[in-house]
Amino acid sequence: MQLDGKVAVVTGGTRGVGAGIARSLARAGADVVVCARRPPDEPLPEAAYAPLDVRDTDAVRHFFTALPRLDILVNNAGGTPHRPLAHADARHHARVIELNLLAPLTVSLAAHAHLERTGGSVVMIGSVSGSRPSPGSAAYGAAKAGLENLARSMAVEWAPRVRVNTLVVGMVRTELTHLHYGGEDGVEAVARTVPLGRLALPADVGEAAVFLASDAARYISGASLLLHGGGERPAFLDAATADKET
Repeated sequence: MQLDGKVAVVTGGTRGVGAGIARSLARAGADVVVCARRPPDEPLPEAAYAPLDVRDTDAVRHFFTALPRLDILVNNAGGTPHRPLAHADARHHARVIELNLLAPLTVSLAAHAHLERTGGSVVMIGSVSGSRPSPGSAAYGAAKAGLENLARSMAVEWAPRVRVNTLVVGMVRTELTHLHYGGEDGVEAVARTVPLGRLALPADVGEAAVFLASDAARYISGASLLLHGGGERPAFLDAATADKET
């Protein structure tokens, strides 16, 4: 799964999952550019940094036009705050959808000419939120469901020169995870709900991205690879056990 001589762009690649992906691509031999609105808090010696707001269509077009070459695009930029639907207006939810669905489309379109020339690969970073209810992040879940469908359609339209796949990612332990789950005790409690007994690491996502971008996956396109440690234990099983214990 070597990527020697390949040029890769990772959006939102300055921290967390994106930085893990950038490091894995670089270890596999790729020349990596990470782009985000703000530079990384800590230097990423494995990658070059370029400032870019992926929601700015003109800036995105200019960025990719200036690139001399592109072989791999990882659409990682995204995210959302936790907020129930009725606690925000439609404009807020539209911005979440813009970042998580429309921006990857904008970036992919801008990168298409390069990828067509090189026979490149697009890796969308999806989420398990796109295939299950996501209370508190409903717009995000809807956007990720749309992103997975977009990738499948893109894979058909851009074949045979460009492969497009989605990594459907579950819970990942990053530098900010403890803030979402109420500290380390909360993180450990959440990890126990995962069949493999832990949250993913950014490197786990990175290695999967390397695989999809490499020639080892040369006949894989339009696919969704689940990266969630076995998924979630059905709540009804625990409820049934609790009833027996009482």
